[in-house]
Amino acid sequence: SGQHRVLRATAQLLAPVGDPEKVICVGLNYHDHCQEQGVKVPKEPLIFSKFPSSITGPFDDIVHPQDTSELDWEVELVAVIGKRGRHIEEVAALEHVLGFTVANDVSARDWQMRRNGRQWLLGKTFDTFCPLGPAIVTREAVADVHNLRIRCSVNGHRMQDSNTRHLIFGVPALVAWVSRFVTLVPGDILLTGTPAGVGVFRKPPIFLKRGDEVQCEIEELGTICNRVV
Repeated sequence: SGQHRVLRATAQLLAPVGDPEKVICVGLNYHDHCQEQGVKVPKEPLIFSKFPSSITGPFDDIVHPQDTSELDWEVELVAVIGKRGRHIEEVAALEHVLGFTVANDVSARDWQMRRNGRQWLLGKTFDTFCPLGPAIVTREAVADVHNLRIRCSVNGHRMQDSNTRHLIFGVPALVAWVSRFVTLVPGDILLTGTPAGVGVFRKPPIFLKRGDEVQCEIEELGTICNRVV
């Protein structure tokens, strides 16, 4: 209506989905990300999760835990579920997606790769490890979700620069696959994986430190920017 407006500078944007029932994540889902670590392309989606308590706002701080010295970034396309479903057919899967947003799948690599029995959960789910936003862009407003530039910068230096066309499993395939195991409900969020350029596979590795600023951007969806404290 144009009648109810506040100045952007006077508002603090919260995560567009603050307390979803499920935060579902996908590993090894970009061809270039598989190449940078020298692993085979998965034949089936590799699914893990984060707790909803890891979610924080698009411009809020990322808290660097004392328990890790290997904090890493991962820009990701997020699909937000808008319609309940189980055993969803891939051809109808996008009908269950409300829209898309941006996330940083912040990761403590020591906990993900070497500790906790190499189960990924703890390394992925510290508080503030899922900055999300800045808004949900509805499915109809995105020309082609599988052809969007996806980038991440740390302190202004470009670290990740790819395109969602390099996804191994696209959004419909992921929604259909996950719904074989669990009922998807409105508000569930699905992080679809990260492209090449993460810190742990650089030579030498680069990890986030307190004071760093991480900016994650996806074409047509917007930008999130978080300081590590």
